[in-house]
Amino acid sequence: MPKFVLMTKLRTKTLSDAKDRRQTGKEWLKKVKKTCPDVKWLAHYAILGPYDFMDIYEAPDVKTAHKVSMISRSEGALTAESWQALDYESYLKILEEVCG
Repeated sequence: MPKFVLMTKLRTKTLSDAKDRRQTGKEWLKKVKKTCPDVKWLAHYAILGPYDFMDIYEAPDVKTAHKVSMISRSEGALTAESWQALDYESYLKILEEVCG
């Protein structure tokens, strides 16, 4: 299954209460699981930089990845981007095909 990276930036007001943040995160995950049952979560990180969170997941197709991003935005994320990712070995195989 294709892998995706979800980069999320939250609204400032949603970062001020740890209990509320935990509950909001649980509700978000519940909605994603209901709407996109084929998504398999691989990792979840709080990160430094322009985004607040990075999630790595597998989804059956790009349409499902769009849904994950849309749910994130509808549940209060300021921005949510899903990027398709390719493992390094697959990348090298494609590079060999293209460049010889």
